[in-house]
Amino acid sequence: MRFNIDGDTGDFIRGWVVPDNPTSIGRVVVVVDGRRVAEISTLEFDTNIAALGWHATGQCRFEISENEVPDLANVTQLEIYDLDTNVLIYRRVPQQALLNRRFLLINTSINPENALQSLLFRHFQQSYFGVGKLNEQMLQSIFSNSSLVSCFLSGALIVPRYEHYFQTEESLTTALIHDPHVEMATRLIWLRARAADAADPNLSWRLGPLADAAIFAAEHDFADLKSLKRLFRMLPEPAYRLLYNPLTRQFGTKLPDDRVHPGNSIVAIEILARVGIVGHRDYFEAFVTSVLDRLGLDAPIPKPEPISQEAQDLAKRLRSIKAVEDMLLFDIAMSDAVRSSVAKTWDIA
Repeated sequence: MRFNIDGDTGDFIRGWVVPDNPTSIGRVVVVVDGRRVAEISTLEFDTNIAALGWHATGQCRFEISENEVPDLANVTQLEIYDLDTNVLIYRRVPQQALLNRRFLLINTSINPENALQSLLFRHFQQSYFGVGKLNEQMLQSIFSNSSLVSCFLSGALIVPRYEHYFQTEESLTTALIHDPHVEMATRLIWLRARAADAADPNLSWRLGPLADAAIFAAEHDFADLKSLKRLFRMLPEPAYRLLYNPLTRQFGTKLPDDRVHPGNSIVAIEILARVGIVGHRDYFEAFVTSVLDRLGLDAPIPKPEPISQEAQDLAKRLRSIKAVEDMLLFDIAMSDAVRSSVAKTWDIA
C-alpha cells in the first residue's frame, strides 16, 4: 500500500492511496474527534500511478470536502486512515503545539518503548509505531514523504536499509540499547506466551515462521537449567534467528534473512555511531533527558517499562550457558561499549 496527501486547504483535502491489490479500488476512513464520520472511495484516475505500474488503472485519487465532512474548514482534529490496513494516512491537528522534526526511535527490544511513545507522540502531527512490521511500500510512502515535517516513528527497523531517509538537519535518530541477556530472556518469554496462538489454526498465521518455534519454547521449563540447555541444542531455525545477536542483525544487515557474520558486527558499530542519540536501558533517565533536550521539550521523565522478575531470573540463568554466550558475542560487545560510554557521565538510575 502506498499513499500521499497532496494538500489540505482547510475546506478541501486531496490525496491518493494505492491498495496492495493493484486491481482494487482504495478506500479511506475519516475520523473526527475519535468518531468515524465518512468512508470515501478513490474515484479519480491518475495516469502517472498507472504508468509506474503501481495500479492497474490508476483509479487511486480521493477528495474530501464539506460534502463528505460537514464544516470541514473548522474541524481542528481529523485523521484519515486506509480502510483495509488501518494505517494512518494524514492527521490534522493545531500546528502551534507541534515539533517540526522527523524523530526516529529505533526499538532494539522485542517489546516497544511504550513509556517514550506515550510521552512524545502528542508533540508530532503524525506518529507511526511498530514501523518494523509495515511492508516496504508503506515504509517508502512514509519515509520519502517530504510533507511529513512533524513525524514520530518508532519500531524495530533494519537500520542500514533505511538510515539514508533520516540524514537531514530536521531528523533526529535515537536508539535505546538493552542488556543482551535480559533481551534474550524477554524474547524467550515473548515466544512462549504465543504458544496458544501458534497451536490455533485460525491464529497461527499471525506468527508466520515463529509459530512452530513458539510451541517448541513452551515445551521447555525456563526455570530448569538442564531444560534450557536442551532448548538451545535443539533450537528451530526461526527461533535461532530471533535470538542470535539481534542487535547486530538490526544494525549490521540490510535484510531480515541475511546471515550474521563477524564483519556485520563492525558494520553495526559504525552505523550505531551515526545514530543521533544512543542510550542504555540501565541509564534510562539519561537517555530520555538527552532526547527531551535535543527536541527542546520540558516534560517529566517517565519510568521505564519494568523488567519482570521472571525475565531477570531467566537472564541470570542464561549467563551461565556457554551456547548463549556464543549467540550473543557481538551484541554483548556493543551493549557493553554503550553502557561504558554512558556511565562516564551519568549515575545509574
